Amino acid sequence: MSLVALLLVVTSAFIHASWNFLLKKSGGGSGIIALSCALSLVVYLPVVAVAAVLQDYTFQWIHLALMFLSGMIHTVYFLLLDRAYRSGGDLSIVYPLARATGPLLTILVAILLLGERPGAFALAGAALIGVSALVLTGNPFAWHKSDARHAVGFALLTGFFISMYTVCDKYSVATWLIPPLVFDWGCNFCRCLVLLPYAHRAQPGAMAKAWRERRGTVLVVGGLSPLSYILVLSAMVFTPVSLVAPAREVSILFAALMGAHFLKEGDIGRRAFAAGGMVLGIAGLALG
Repeated sequence: MSLVALLLVVTSAFIHASWNFLLKKSGGGSGIIALSCALSLVVYLPVVAVAAVLQDYTFQWIHLALMFLSGMIHTVYFLLLDRAYRSGGDLSIVYPLARATGPLLTILVAILLLGERPGAFALAGAALIGVSALVLTGNPFAWHKSDARHAVGFALLTGFFISMYTVCDKYSVATWLIPPLVFDWGCNFCRCLVLLPYAHRAQPGAMAKAWRERRGTVLVVGGLSPLSYILVLSAMVFTPVSLVAPAREVSILFAALMGAHFLKEGDIGRRAFAAGGMVLGIAGLALG
């Protein structure tokens, strides 16, 4: 993996962990999720328009189909992630499980369907990142006995949908050469077509309440969520997805530190040990 790609992915990871921390801290809910997505449409529209002109983007109907497919997968991902946080799962459990499951499945799909062949160092690094992510969650055999078992189930489902949208989006920006800014905005537009009516029906008045009580969270999540993924899409244009997907999981380190320090979720020693494993894993990806 090139230094540029690694910098894009690590920066994205910090941003991604930050907005997840804010979502967890705020208590979440469909109102915040839907309103944040709608806000990002407005904020990023001028930037997307400029990017489309500068890159001489030519629309094709298959682009719309790819944006819709990715948008629907992302919609399920957002709702499952929010549900996992609201089901009693700590940030330092839900986030690592979801983020570790996704790239491991992505690597498998990339090898079987996309024909990618990551090197031995890269595969070892990816495996080490996945194992380190699980170490962050504590004893996996105790999950079914804990109050957070429902959150764990939602987190694993979230990871499955992460792998689905990652492969779909790699194909969109690398094969069909849809500019990352344009692609992400189109996907978000499709998400809003579903999320806004869903939030209105599921929790009437939730969006108005979110704006009154959690306006800061809505603004920050609406601004940071697209940015974090646009950076990843930019890296995927010229980097195999089997390297980008696991490298993103350095965000687990940031989320674990935020959970331990700001949310007082504890067990610093275990998390520091797991963080060291993740650093070695990232090094393996860079060498691979």
